[in-house]
Amino acid sequence: MSTTNETTNRKTDTAAGTKPLKPLKSGGGWQAVKYSLKLSAKYGPLRMWRAMRSQNTCKTCAVGMGGQVGGMVNEGGHFPEVCKKSFQAMASDLQPAIPNDFWDRYDFPRLRAMSPRQLEHAGRLTQPVYAGPGEDRYRPISWDEALQKTADALKAATAERSFFYASGRSSNEAGFLLQLLARQMGSNYVNNCSYYCHQATGAGLASAVGSGVGTIRLEDLDGCDLYVLIGANPASNHPRLMTQLMHLKRRGGRVVVVNPLKEVGLVNFKVPSDVRSMLFGTDIADLYIQPHIGGDLALMTGVAKAIIEAGETDTDFLHDHTEGYERFRAMVESTDWSEIVERSGVPRDVVEKLADWYAKSEATVFAWAMGITHHANGVQNVQMIANLACLRGMVGRPDAGLMPLRGHSNVQGVGSVGVTPTLKKAIVERYEKRLGIAPPASPGYDTMQCMLAAGRGEMDAALMLGGNLYGSNPDSTFAAEALQKVGLTCILSTTLNTHHAHGRSREMIVLPVLPRDEEPQATTQESMFSYVRLSEGGQPRFEGPRSEVSILTDLGRRILGEEGTIDWEEMQSHEAVRKLISELIPGYEAIGKIDQRRLEPSETPPRFGLGNLHVLPAQHNKGKDFGEFHVGGRHPRDGRFNTESGKAKLHAIAVPHDDLGGDQFRLMTIRSEGQFNTVVYEEHDLYRGQERRDVILMAEDDLKRLGIENDQPVRVSSEAGEMRHVRARAFDVRPGNVVMYYPEANVLVSKEVDPISKTPAFKRTPVRIAAEA
Repeated sequence: MSTTNETTNRKTDTAAGTKPLKPLKSGGGWQAVKYSLKLSAKYGPLRMWRAMRSQNTCKTCAVGMGGQVGGMVNEGGHFPEVCKKSFQAMASDLQPAIPNDFWDRYDFPRLRAMSPRQLEHAGRLTQPVYAGPGEDRYRPISWDEALQKTADALKAATAERSFFYASGRSSNEAGFLLQLLARQMGSNYVNNCSYYCHQATGAGLASAVGSGVGTIRLEDLDGCDLYVLIGANPASNHPRLMTQLMHLKRRGGRVVVVNPLKEVGLVNFKVPSDVRSMLFGTDIADLYIQPHIGGDLALMTGVAKAIIEAGETDTDFLHDHTEGYERFRAMVESTDWSEIVERSGVPRDVVEKLADWYAKSEATVFAWAMGITHHANGVQNVQMIANLACLRGMVGRPDAGLMPLRGHSNVQGVGSVGVTPTLKKAIVERYEKRLGIAPPASPGYDTMQCMLAAGRGEMDAALMLGGNLYGSNPDSTFAAEALQKVGLTCILSTTLNTHHAHGRSREMIVLPVLPRDEEPQATTQESMFSYVRLSEGGQPRFEGPRSEVSILTDLGRRILGEEGTIDWEEMQSHEAVRKLISELIPGYEAIGKIDQRRLEPSETPPRFGLGNLHVLPAQHNKGKDFGEFHVGGRHPRDGRFNTESGKAKLHAIAVPHDDLGGDQFRLMTIRSEGQFNTVVYEEHDLYRGQERRDVILMAEDDLKRLGIENDQPVRVSSEAGEMRHVRARAFDVRPGNVVMYYPEANVLVSKEVDPISKTPAFKRTPVRIAAEA
């Protein structure tokens, strides 16, 4: 039965009376600089500068920046490296505290009426708050009462009736302790936010090359000559990556963009740290391919078919370093070109052009994000990308390989340290040897399984290390109903989000925590290139919030006491936590020594720089001499892979059928330029020229076919729900496909998941569109 999310009838809080934004010709540029300067002026230029330059890892995307070399320095030692999102995240932590009378003025109906942006900008959380059964609002309580209520609930719940969740905002130390607490309690219901974003990448790459993370390092981008970007928009979501693409273009390399939606920042981008780019812009896409949503696998099958037909495969690499090629080739050769063109929506000559460029490339990097993973066949999409890389030996060597664009700054790290339902065999063996215990043997629950169990009334307690589980879920109506059935939920947060308003359980506790640059002890984070940084922390900006590690160790003492082999008092030391991580997590052995050599303030890069300069002396390049490190065993070289056979595996994958009805469209949910994951910093979307978020972007031909005027209110419906009075607007997207904003449009997305990774299909929802009466 269709249901309507109560928030979908509300106009965005800045939309009324505003005019459409002027379309931009470039991403980045002066508008990004102006916005960043405006934020700096609001919170104090010197204060913002000191915060951005502190020896802490960037709080936004996993491209990575900061750590011991200081803020605004990347893994290659380049300075200044910064983006608008970095300023937005820092400004959120610099904002004033939520006023004391806020909780008296805002009951749950009023909180639910607030937009994601309004909740984010309500202020910093500085005191624990609680809402019990029947209460209509949060009320402040003491730390002792909050922690004891949480501990009592977790103790009362059995291992099968509680779950543990972490976001990528947290540190490796906190993530490790969260899963350690869960295992000690006998629970494998441990998961993280990647199950709703890149888990298909982890499963797909592990099955292909033996490791669930990217195969390249940052420096490999300096040597590649072809960058194939599929289902991603780094101009908005990973802006600092655009600097590497600018340099690639200047070296004579090529960039191919595969995206159903034409994104201005992927056509032309002005890199703020480069004078020439700022003045004239940098053309990014040499070839911009707009397939149907979900047509990527068919497109890649066509590229493989053209490569094989032209005899451009790397036969030596395929013979010596891969297995499964013959079955893969048979599948590709049996697929007709007519089917490839129909399913992908891309003409054959365009497919063959991409194949020709790939055949001529000396070093290709394939990159992707959730446009690939957010499908019911997300794992197969990733496997097909790996197939293409293997076809020409573009993996397992320098300057080429596979590059998933991870979203949050430490989402890869929390997975590395064990925040997953099932631990790897090598970790289990170390647990038994070091701690004398065997972790639970059950397969555990992934994120969606935990939500489904909550919906069945089978969850009595939940402990969440940051994040916005409600806002991250498909089928918002189901998500709210499921979370409301949980007995007690405790969330560690820095600011309010829609989970606190819509996802309240029978008892709800929100604990205020310190961001990484306010931690009293150093913490670590891992980038998408598997590089682990050390963040120094700093002085808290408010009284009240506590570090995540101190909260988790306190809960460990209250729940387990002297039971088990973990000394929770000792674990209050972050250095002690890192030592234990080094003993239990393969590849992380070096984290036990990361404290032994730190960069002194006098050794950090200069306070000012011109352009994208390499400013670190050679002996400090990438921090290698002061403890920061690449995780071992992640980057295959010389054609050796972490599989049982030592070879990469190709998968024979059939092109999926398109079961779309004649009156249906393929819906893709997206983030705006002024947004980070579920956090909405600005209601407008500058790059797409949208001043509001309650819109559906459609091809102009589709609007005409339906007899709908531009900006006319429409009803959008799916099997999961519907949204009313949405503005239909013309945009450059492939006909038959439409686009709406996440998380607002989650009400339309079903709970369908990829059968292997359990990642929801946010990027291809069949919807119907009708004009409002």
